[in-house]
Amino acid sequence: MDARLQTRIQRYGWDLAADDYEPLWGAQLSGVQRGLLDAAALVPGEGVLDVASGTGRVALQAAEAVGALGSVLGIDLSARMVDAAQRRAQPNTCFARMDAQQLALPDAQFDVVLCSLGLMYLPDPGQALREMRRVLRPGGRLVLSVWGERARCGWAALFEIVDAEVASEVCPLFFGLGREDALARLCSETGLRQIRQQRLATALMYADGDEACRAAFVGGPVALAWSRFTEEARNRVRARYLDGLAAWRDGAGYRVPAEFVIVTAVVPGEPSVAPAA
Repeated sequence: MDARLQTRIQRYGWDLAADDYEPLWGAQLSGVQRGLLDAAALVPGEGVLDVASGTGRVALQAAEAVGALGSVLGIDLSARMVDAAQRRAQPNTCFARMDAQQLALPDAQFDVVLCSLGLMYLPDPGQALREMRRVLRPGGRLVLSVWGERARCGWAALFEIVDAEVASEVCPLFFGLGREDALARLCSETGLRQIRQQRLATALMYADGDEACRAAFVGGPVALAWSRFTEEARNRVRARYLDGLAAWRDGAGYRVPAEFVIVTAVVPGEPSVAPAA
């Protein structure tokens, strides 16, 4: 897929998903977000950039960790996501619409860069990593999370089901960075060091099929495609998706296995100024 088209699809899709994302995904992703923040080990006074900030959940938790002497900038491609985050901004946080592959920010500005479940959507995740490295100070920390191995994510058939109804793949690179040590290798190729990787196994819990489908189609990465489907197509993809989840039926609801990868890395060099205590 053409990179500009893929970026545009992501932008418009997440604009459509913005209102539903928090209620449908907030609790589901709290575990990986907590794992990412634990790995970041933020301290008071640090300057943090949160890439693909969405509704600002990670950024706002980071803001608590760095305190009044620190600061957090959250950026996202979706204007509506940025608006949702800005409505909850704290005095030491701000949000802006920005493409992760072209950060309109000075070199060596941040102590820490976070990116929770954002890299999978980008046409060129390597370029985004180079930009993140550029805006980190020497000794700065990068902490990333992506979805894990496709085979360990029970909802993964979503994409092929939607792709069967549209002219091109919706998220062609989605599971690529979750394979083996793919993300860690990409960090190494970007010139980052002290790279550590961990895998987090969890489950996505849905009260019923309607909630599972709303999370997949309305508040998630295929929202733009879903918005253009006829009612007949919607019924077809819902039925196929629920058939794919049948193995994880839990009473009236679903307990769907999922996996995440969390990677930490450091920019070579010594920090020029220690963060305030």
